[in-house]
Amino acid sequence: MIRPVSLGLCLALLVACQSTGDSERDNLRQDAAIAALESGERGVAMYCARILTVDDEDRVISPGLIVTRGGKIEYVGPPVDVPEGYERRDYGDLWAVPGMIDLHTHVHTGGWGDINSSHNHVNPELSASVAMVPANPLLQRAASSGVTTLFGIPGSGTSMGGFGLLYKARTSGGYEDSVIADPAGLKVAQTHNPDRNANALVRSWAGLGWMLEQINDKAIAATERDIFDPQLVDLQRVLTGELPVLIHCAGSEGVANTVRMWRINYPTRSILSHGSFDGWQVADFVAEHGMPVNHGPRIMDYYSSRTGRVEPTALVYWEASGPNFSLNTDSQIIAQDEFFLQGSMAARQGADSYQMLRAVTIHPARAFGFGDRLGSLEVGKDADIVIWTGDPLDPRSHVEFVLIDGEEQYDKQEDGQWS
Repeated sequence: MIRPVSLGLCLALLVACQSTGDSERDNLRQDAAIAALESGERGVAMYCARILTVDDEDRVISPGLIVTRGGKIEYVGPPVDVPEGYERRDYGDLWAVPGMIDLHTHVHTGGWGDINSSHNHVNPELSASVAMVPANPLLQRAASSGVTTLFGIPGSGTSMGGFGLLYKARTSGGYEDSVIADPAGLKVAQTHNPDRNANALVRSWAGLGWMLEQINDKAIAATERDIFDPQLVDLQRVLTGELPVLIHCAGSEGVANTVRMWRINYPTRSILSHGSFDGWQVADFVAEHGMPVNHGPRIMDYYSSRTGRVEPTALVYWEASGPNFSLNTDSQIIAQDEFFLQGSMAARQGADSYQMLRAVTIHPARAFGFGDRLGSLEVGKDADIVIWTGDPLDPRSHVEFVLIDGEEQYDKQEDGQWS
């Protein structure tokens, strides 16, 4: 069956066809010397009809070859000679795409358990990693849908719930096999959720803001005075720019106040998460201060509009933020294996479909400081590769094969349908 290709992908394909003419292909073949495997090394050569690299040049290579070695990408380009010893996999007319990256998830526990302690309203000393259940069924479903990297975080029951971990959606193995960084970043709930608490102070956004400023100022003072406080050591790393902070907020007031606190008053590596309801109305203010937006799970607004129409909020944020825009599921608010649908629906509302692919791959990787390792198919990056039957944002496509760090995690032909 011939699958329709989105306009964004068509344009990218046209550029790719123009940039990989016969002479350039010949040069690439001559220059691409793939090293032979050493004793004990494992490598895979994957042939397919089309590679969406999602790199800075947005190269689309057709036909294409990806070679992996030792968990990293060794070669990406048109087919060339591959030394003996590499496992050859021929995927015919299928597509190769980078693994997707979701920065707002809770599936590391295998459910909703143990994602919050509600004893205190600010808990910078807590970590989501202690609740991680590696290779749990939700992560297996994530991998089989093309999601290979996740930021697992505390819930939003408290205003500063603690630190999350960045990890791979491996379908087997333990903590050491999966985790990239722990702690990887702080989770904050600026508005909407912690204010449901019965405590009078936290039922107001002013009260929540006061508590966050108080703990931040305490951490800054500890740094300036060289005071060791085990509650504050990781928060100090956030406030000095070593670690990022992901802030849950919604509504135009909540979004604007998040930018003021975490970009202006406390210049941090901050990422605005959600931004839902009428938060889109201050999208230009967010972009003006260079704050990345990790939008979702709601990517439309049909409550606050005065125009009588559904507002395409993903489109508004993307037009304002461009490469600083990414998407999330807040899984299990939206099932983790439906992450690709966030891109599909954003494109349906008018956002460029190829850019929405970037919004679930390279954009979140860069927002979190891992763009040199994750999010695109480039030499030297982690071999997180997903083989699709077509355009990954086309709901009619499905995943056939998944590699994470160069190791097989899912093969539809052998494993059947997981998600």
